[in-house]
Amino acid sequence: MGRVRDAGWAAVGLWAVLAVPVLVADPLGFDEPRPWWQQTGALVVLAVAAVLRRARPVTAFLLVASLSVAAAAPALLTAAFGPSLAAFALLMGLWADRTGPALAAFGALLALGGARIAVRNVDPVTEALVLVAALLFVVVLPWLGGRNRRQGRALAEAGWARAQQLEREQRIVADRARLRERARIAQDMHDSLGHELSLIALRAGALQVARDLPPRHRAATAELRSAAAEATDRLHAIIGVLREPDEPLPLTPVPTDSVASLVRRAAASGMPVRMVDAVPDPEPPPGVTGVTAAPGAPVGPAVRGEDGVPRAYGAARRHPRTPGEEAGAPRAYGSAGEGPDVPSPLAEQVARGVVQEALTNAAKHAPGAPVTVCAVRDPLGTTVTVVSGPPRDAPVTVPGGFGLPGLRARVTALGGTFEAGRHGTDFRVHARIPGHPAPGPTPEPTPGPNVEPASGPVGAARSPAGAVTASVRPPRRTLPAVVAVPAAGAVFLGGALAWYAYAEARTVLAPSVYAGLRPGTTLDALRAELPERAVPDPPRDRAPAVPAGADECRYYRADGELFTTVPYFRLCFDGDGVLIAKDVVPRATTGRAGPAPDHGARLPGASSGGVR
Repeated sequence: MGRVRDAGWAAVGLWAVLAVPVLVADPLGFDEPRPWWQQTGALVVLAVAAVLRRARPVTAFLLVASLSVAAAAPALLTAAFGPSLAAFALLMGLWADRTGPALAAFGALLALGGARIAVRNVDPVTEALVLVAALLFVVVLPWLGGRNRRQGRALAEAGWARAQQLEREQRIVADRARLRERARIAQDMHDSLGHELSLIALRAGALQVARDLPPRHRAATAELRSAAAEATDRLHAIIGVLREPDEPLPLTPVPTDSVASLVRRAAASGMPVRMVDAVPDPEPPPGVTGVTAAPGAPVGPAVRGEDGVPRAYGAARRHPRTPGEEAGAPRAYGSAGEGPDVPSPLAEQVARGVVQEALTNAAKHAPGAPVTVCAVRDPLGTTVTVVSGPPRDAPVTVPGGFGLPGLRARVTALGGTFEAGRHGTDFRVHARIPGHPAPGPTPEPTPGPNVEPASGPVGAARSPAGAVTASVRPPRRTLPAVVAVPAAGAVFLGGALAWYAYAEARTVLAPSVYAGLRPGTTLDALRAELPERAVPDPPRDRAPAVPAGADECRYYRADGELFTTVPYFRLCFDGDGVLIAKDVVPRATTGRAGPAPDHGARLPGASSGGVR
């Protein structure tokens, strides 16, 4: 209901705008005066066309074209109906589904105008040129503009539909990646729990064969061993269900490298990476102990304790240095059985994975940029922060976009927090992993390839709509050029046509005024009745001979019709400014006195020799 009401008001507004030229063109002298019933009929036809502009755009255009043909055939262009003709041609291009009916309408107008030129006593060349020019610039050009707008709108809709499809596909790919990551997490849990259950079964078996074990406890131990073995089998079956059918079985062992060894290997490979006590962080993670840098402080060399171990890195390690560790070297981070607050193997593995993925992405997307690694362990868990500087050159690889989402899924699945994004001019990966993981919230699906290669070493995630549909929208820098050039041309052409119509209207002498002119009247006495200006380019080639004694001859248009040949009035004055002759200059292609502008009546005093 609301759309119908809006469409009705739009039709009323269009009709009101286009009715203004119809009402003011005749009083201002741009067109020949028409009876009131013709004006009323034209307004009714415009109203019907405004209502049909969307449902029947070709019919609406033909209705308006019939008004132009009736008023100014074959020129098609009048001050009253020219704007309406151009407007409905534009609407026809905008709303018509097919081009065939529009081309047929153009052909009908051209044929009708040509037939009118053939039967009228006018210059066929001039009239044909005016007809073709009016058809091209007033009708075809606006229609092409409407077609272009329609195609652009259809292309934009198709682009948005394609963007939505790509976003749906990305969500599907992201969901699959998340499910695979969960399956991999489950596989890691299987490795850890399966190992522990196997140890339980092994110890139960050893206890079962002990000689000093009473029979009652021996039976309970046998049940414990059987339950542990059964739990191991069930765990294996569950993990097998979670694994994708086409996913290859993992053939590589679970990595046991420490964070320090990962950093050492990366440094040995040529990466400018180092471990520090802390990195500048306006909001230090909760529970972090040891020395931390003040906000905004530069990252400097690691501050080491008496044993040579970075304090923040080893502050929570409450055990002496093991044999074989050199002074000044970081202790093996994450080794099992090192102190009472050592995190679980799964949390240790996730911490190593965060560092490994961050180093890999930094090497891939910001080669040569300095990288700082900070790993802090406390009784509650582990905090890992990897900061990489801005890339020196543009990235040469396109990221896959699944590394960081996978890490986010693993960390949040353990009840931790994960952040990755811009941190000033650098890119920071920050993870907090609980020492004894508890089930965390299920991570939200993250779109797949949504990493900006040029935005940072790892890429900052952005919304799928911005990532996919940015290519659909046209560049904003091109919009001014696309809009300004046609707008400037339209303003220039409209201004030229308006000035031409205004100048020609100021040279029209009404036939009734011409009939009342009498020879012997002075020019000063006639100034109030004559137009403001005479014709600047009079048709002297087809005018009668200048009468003897004439000092000045002025030419005035006898008709206000534009873009067509019209008869002219010539008034000749002697040296004293006295009217000595008045003549009618006929239309082009005729040597006799032309017909009167009132379509049939002869001009008063019209003759080839004039009136003297």
